[in-house]
Amino acid sequence: MNFSPPATAPRAVVEHLVREQVYSRMGLALPPSAKAPNALLVNISARHCHLTQEAVEALFGPGHQLTPMKGLYQEGQFAARETVTLIGPRSRVISNLRILGPCRTLNQVELAFTDAISLGFDIPVRMSGDIADTPGCMLMGPAGYLELPNGVIRARPHVHMHPDDAAFYGVKHLDSLKLRVHGPLAMTFDDLVARVDPSFKLEAHIDTDEGNACGLAHDTFCELLV
Repeated sequence: MNFSPPATAPRAVVEHLVREQVYSRMGLALPPSAKAPNALLVNISARHCHLTQEAVEALFGPGHQLTPMKGLYQEGQFAARETVTLIGPRSRVISNLRILGPCRTLNQVELAFTDAISLGFDIPVRMSGDIADTPGCMLMGPAGYLELPNGVIRARPHVHMHPDDAAFYGVKHLDSLKLRVHGPLAMTFDDLVARVDPSFKLEAHIDTDEGNACGLAHDTFCELLV
């Protein structure tokens, strides 16, 4: 069998490619999950923030640029070395809140529900970028403070999709799908929002509370249902 996946390919991607090769070699019909053009990767999105370049400079000093620490699955996205301290309404803090890059056109903080409770926030579930009428917060960096008038949200579960993936599942941008997570704590997320763009790889994002609730592990089998 001639097969050499990239050394850094996620497990779900490798399993998808191997499954295709095995079924083809054996002359068997592919199961629905193996017919998909790309493997589904489900990742837990831990608390983090997105900042504008102006915000980065206010917190880290004039001219400061985010330093990539680790590349994320989506092309061009990265976890930065820089972190900030978030100060909540009860004067409770989260230290080392990771910044994700590159810089964006708005400031946004994404927390899980349990994070929000401990900090004293009442945050809505929103799609990224939809920050109107959301709580604000105070961020502290090594060069100063930055007060955000809004932008603290709990991210709505969503799936990044290439147009080929969207065509396979029969959905379009902002349609809803179901995410079935198998295993001992099996459950289905009923309202996963499709975010379709030619630059996207097939990847679903849930937060830490949701990941803990379904017992998501690196080898958990997950599937999208329409």
